[in-house]
Amino acid sequence: MNRTFDHLDVEILECLGEYGPRNISQIARKLGVPIETARKRVKRLISRFSITFHANVYHTNIGLRKAFVFADAVPGYEDVLFKCLKANDFWLYVGRCYGRFEGCYGIYAIPKEYASEFEQFVSQLEVAEIARNVQLVWSTCLYSANLTENWFDLESKSWVFHWDKWMEEIPNEETRLPYTLVESKDFPLKADYVDVRVLAKLEVDSSVSFRELAKIVNMTPEAVAYHFKNHILKRGLLEKSQVFFLPFDKSESDFFVFIFKFDDSDRMARFASSLLDKPFLHSLGKVYGENSLIAHVYLPRSEFRKFVRCLSELIKRGFLREYEYLIEDFDVRSAQTISYEYFRDGTWVYDHEKHMEKLQDIVRSAKLGKR
Repeated sequence: MNRTFDHLDVEILECLGEYGPRNISQIARKLGVPIETARKRVKRLISRFSITFHANVYHTNIGLRKAFVFADAVPGYEDVLFKCLKANDFWLYVGRCYGRFEGCYGIYAIPKEYASEFEQFVSQLEVAEIARNVQLVWSTCLYSANLTENWFDLESKSWVFHWDKWMEEIPNEETRLPYTLVESKDFPLKADYVDVRVLAKLEVDSSVSFRELAKIVNMTPEAVAYHFKNHILKRGLLEKSQVFFLPFDKSESDFFVFIFKFDDSDRMARFASSLLDKPFLHSLGKVYGENSLIAHVYLPRSEFRKFVRCLSELIKRGFLREYEYLIEDFDVRSAQTISYEYFRDGTWVYDHEKHMEKLQDIVRSAKLGKR
């Protein structure tokens, strides 16, 4: 890590995750530093470490169900599978991956009424013979883990990995999960079009001003501020603002997706709680109907084997039942916001036939090209 990254930087990053990029004065008061110092530090961090700010939508309260799709690509059809996963309008993220799945994985937010149609769409990947071992996992919304000063060494100004200490902490952690990891019995649609459009813009940049948002929705800044306070915040449409930041050298680190499985909810909850303040966790979700977690993990390669050895030891102790993981190809990926363009007259428009036809057209074109 660059030597200019120090303890105050870590504290500011932690506060940015808690208060958001609009509240620099509040961050300055919290840390007891002049506001101009806080502003300069934030500006330098953004410039030097490519920090970005993104609002994480609480999809549950806008009528959307979160889903993960993992698929092995039939050899030679890796790029085709990547395109097919984006044939559904409600994709959020699609990336290439290796390891457990030699292919691609995608994250979706599907209107609650169309879960069965989406399952048909996913099953078509195998029917079309471009993918194998396709796995669909319904998940809670993802808890966004922002950086904390835990595991940051003040003297060396670097990250330290207390793996043994972490394993000993896990059985004593809390069993109460963050609300984002609690299964919902319903998926209420609490948003209107303005809310959805504003949320989509905040997903791209949560530091955007009300004045800029007003231009997008053709309203006054005051009206947008009202929607933000009385709709988006009060109705729980926003999980939090995430500070996207790679705390470890990108050239020596990798992104992973882990699935952890447990024998009971108590062990699962304690394990989840142990991860929330760790610098290697990016996000965490719970699999619906199972004592399982899905985690996005970012680790230096030199620490990865140590992490896996800890997981193996937890299995020996009977705390963790099993796990699997894939490695993301961070250079081959696409992301988009919630599909606000398909929110009309107070409801989500999900065109199942269009999605299926688009998938089939992609496959047909690819197979004709191979002749």
